[in-house]
Amino acid sequence: MKLVLASDHAGLKLKAAVLARLEKRGLPVVDFGTYDETSVDYPDFARMVAGSVTRGESDRGILVCGSGVGMSIVANKFPGVRAALVDSVATARQSRAHVDANVLVFGQNNLPEDVALEALEVWLDTPFEGGRHARRLAKIAAVEKEIADEVKSGGSR
Repeated sequence: MKLVLASDHAGLKLKAAVLARLEKRGLPVVDFGTYDETSVDYPDFARMVAGSVTRGESDRGILVCGSGVGMSIVANKFPGVRAALVDSVATARQSRAHVDANVLVFGQNNLPEDVALEALEVWLDTPFEGGRHARRLAKIAAVEKEIADEVKSGGSR
């Protein structure tokens, strides 16, 4: 599994802990930054991770910012990205089992590090259940295609 990771300045501490856990597991990961506490714009980092997943350069991505909300919004603009803002081990499990989330998002200000790391482990290890959930993902993909087709044709809803 190829992973990409990024945070803004507000998620730097938790990103470092996540990176250390991934490296401890021996998983290949590319860290897109940020690397210090200088203020940066979270959309730039969400774009790098989500773009990598969309283009198939990586299998999954992980994003961290202060709340996780901004990163989630940006990441979910990318076709084929299913970014899940996770606030517990239970939501990490469900994001993989039911939604096949390929981008995990944490809010450093809203989640203790130990819970985030446990949620990370569960997210990495939980398989997608398929079945009725696959049907729902197909509907999401159809919505993405419909919107893209409308944009290309200059139409509006």
